[in-house]
Amino acid sequence: MRKYQLYLIEDEFAAHYFGRERLFFQLFQEHQTADDELKFITQKQISYITKSVEVLKIHQLIQKQLGKMKGFKADHGAYTIFLSGKLSTARLEVFQDLITVEAEGSYEAETAFFEVLRKCESSFLAIDLDHECYGWLKPIKERKFI
Repeated sequence: MRKYQLYLIEDEFAAHYFGRERLFFQLFQEHQTADDELKFITQKQISYITKSVEVLKIHQLIQKQLGKMKGFKADHGAYTIFLSGKLSTARLEVFQDLITVEAEGSYEAETAFFEVLRKCESSFLAIDLDHECYGWLKPIKERKFI
C-alpha cells in the first residue's frame, strides 16, 4: 500500500527549493522519527514552511470534478475511488494541515485525486515516507531570465 501525505508548501519556499525537494523529504522523515525536543523543533519548521489547506475548497472541488465518476464514493469527509477494471483503489482525507491519500493496485485512482488537487494549488508536495518517494503534484517551472 502506498501512503502519501500532501502538504501545501509556502510559495517562497517552493520556488527557492525547486530541484532540492529531497530537503523537504528529509525534514518530514526526521519529524516522523524524532522524539521530544527534536519533534517540537521539526514541527515548528514544518509549520513555518507549510500553509493551511483550504478544506472547504478542496471538498467542493473533489465533489464537483469526481462526484459523477463511476466508483467514486464520499463518506463523512473522506473520499474513495475504486476502479475494478484497473484494480486500483485510493482513499483521500482532507485535514487542516495536510491531505492523506492511501492507494493500492495500479495508479489510476490516486492519479484522479492528484489531478484535481494540482489544478487547485500549485505547491502541493506529495511524500510517501514508507517508500521514500516525493514530488510536486504540479512541477514548478523555473523562472527564465532574459
